[in-house]
Amino acid sequence: MGMFSKDIKTMDDLFVHQLKDIYYAEQRITKSLPKMIDKATSPELKQGFQMHLTETENQIRRLERVFEMHGVKPDAVTCPAIDGILKEADEVASDVADKDVLDAALAAAAQAVEHYEITRYGTLIAWAKELGRPDCAAVLEETLQEEKATDAKLTQLAESRINRKAA
Repeated sequence: MGMFSKDIKTMDDLFVHQLKDIYYAEQRITKSLPKMIDKATSPELKQGFQMHLTETENQIRRLERVFEMHGVKPDAVTCPAIDGILKEADEVASDVADKDVLDAALAAAAQAVEHYEITRYGTLIAWAKELGRPDCAAVLEETLQEEKATDAKLTQLAESRINRKAA
């Protein structure tokens, strides 16, 4: 089903489709983070990725709860956006030989992922509220706050250490 396929007729259909999209994205992220952990050389970056892997696994469980609350079976639809972001991150990381520059590239790639997730969760929260589902919005809000915190940590780490070492 494409983003604007004929199967999406209502705001509820759109909400469920977007849930399936972010569900796919979170699952893909859990497969990519271990590779990023292996490639990172900064102990702080490695630790941050490891912590976010655990968070992401919890976020998947939260999404499954939202599906259940909304009366829909958890399912995923391919998300070309996250696939592209992760593919680009992998390509850039494989092209960088200098370990300090590699850490900067990995931090930037992780932030691209976070920004995508922040956008998706913000939209889902707004739509859940419009659909009269503040219960779903509250669960999604927990994840949005984690994504924003991860982005802030990555920014702080990059600006205070990683980018400086790479330069």
